Amino acid sequence: MTQRDRPTPGAPGGRGEDPFEEIVSVESGRDPDLAAIEAGSRTLRTQTGARRPDDLPGRPADPATDQALREVEAELAQRWGETKLDPSVVRIEALMDVLGEPQRAYPAIHVTGTNGKTSTARMIDALLAALELRTGRYSSPHVQSITERISLDGSPVPAERFVELYHEIKPYLELVDAQQEYRLSFFEVLTGMAYAAFADAPVDAAVVEVGMGGTWDATNVIDGRVAVITPIALDHTSRLGTTPEQIAGEKSGIIKPGATVILAQQQVEAAAVVLRRAAEVDATVAREGLEFGVLSREIAVGGQLLTLRGLGGEYPDVFLPLHGEHMAHNAAVALAAVEAFLGVGQDGRALDADVVREAFGSVTSPARLEVVRTSPTVILDAAHNPAGARAAASAVSEAFGFSRLIGVVGTSADKDATGLLEAFEPLFTEVVVTRNASHRAMDPDALAALAVGVFGEERVRVEPRLDDALDAAVSLAEEEHEYAGAGVLVTGSVITAGEARLLLRGGR
Repeated sequence: MTQRDRPTPGAPGGRGEDPFEEIVSVESGRDPDLAAIEAGSRTLRTQTGARRPDDLPGRPADPATDQALREVEAELAQRWGETKLDPSVVRIEALMDVLGEPQRAYPAIHVTGTNGKTSTARMIDALLAALELRTGRYSSPHVQSITERISLDGSPVPAERFVELYHEIKPYLELVDAQQEYRLSFFEVLTGMAYAAFADAPVDAAVVEVGMGGTWDATNVIDGRVAVITPIALDHTSRLGTTPEQIAGEKSGIIKPGATVILAQQQVEAAAVVLRRAAEVDATVAREGLEFGVLSREIAVGGQLLTLRGLGGEYPDVFLPLHGEHMAHNAAVALAAVEAFLGVGQDGRALDADVVREAFGSVTSPARLEVVRTSPTVILDAAHNPAGARAAASAVSEAFGFSRLIGVVGTSADKDATGLLEAFEPLFTEVVVTRNASHRAMDPDALAALAVGVFGEERVRVEPRLDDALDAAVSLAEEEHEYAGAGVLVTGSVITAGEARLLLRGGR
């Protein structure tokens, strides 16, 4: 285990005015989920080549808009963060009431689960859009910009509109704050903004991703015509429970009377809990592997070729430009959710196969096995729990022929870091442990101690700064001059992946 000696910033021979240090000092005092992940690529010494088109926003180019957005972020940061929960929907219900119940203005597909929520929601969004429906999508956490959380027609709302939304509902926030024992939280405010934005647009359909759990999540004031439950695993155990059954109980709370449940493949214990809840509220259940699923999949250049069985029939030759078996299963879940939403399958009808192919062919999922540079290949993945890490490791092994792969890992302190590291151990030649700018980040030395227990001391390197960690990983990958067979995988947290994305791809 080694750590590079570095001069003190500002000292002779040091970095002087260091933009990365400035970012860390600013972000350390902010809510982790508001971390701007803004470490500019100028701090990264590796060359990344020309910037490709990007569907994620960076900081606004206009100084006035940027300042206005920062002011909104600062106000939101003064509220409870997403990891501090009060098991109640009283405050969000009060906000919906004073806003005129905007969440009742459109039908919704509500998505929960432990892993795969965001990718599945993005696929649902793409399918609905290809069917010429106007969509609103609410997802969390964000990768680069807080504005990503609220999307219209598949794209994040512009920063100007995000600021407007906040100020439009701000008087109502203050009214509710004054009436409640606790002020509205960061996540409750954003949920209110999203629901108001969708009603104002207006949208034909909302795709709403749960923040955490289900029963007490702020999003659960919406009446989801379709409830999607992606794979359930152990995560947020201090809040949701320590067994799959307990976690499934929380997540199945989004199932509303008469809804259709799209249930991804689950552990038997978790599935039993969901099925019991569905029976209690007279909901219909479609189960992956029975009513729908993946019939076949082949590895293809840039993704995979699928044959999907939906509720209305089979859809062959569907190209999905994402890697991994788990993404194929996400696609099957998304397809079934849209079919259920539109009533397909009940009368023998199927969706237009060409439209389905067009939709899936357009899907992106940033920081989910996303290649952001070549020579050597650098991949970002937001895996932050052991189940997600196992899926990512399997996908990398399947899709990339690396002879040498270096891991860059930065996790949150409340996660099962050992389990995550164990999932990647067979894959990584060496691992560089680091941290992101969040105050929730695990200390690099503590993470290194866990990594040594998994990898052995000779395979572990410590770099407290993420930009240095990326530099070190690229150098290690290139040590054997195997440019074609060498790679770097950055993982452990959405925040880590998001910061690395901006460092490698640029952005303000």
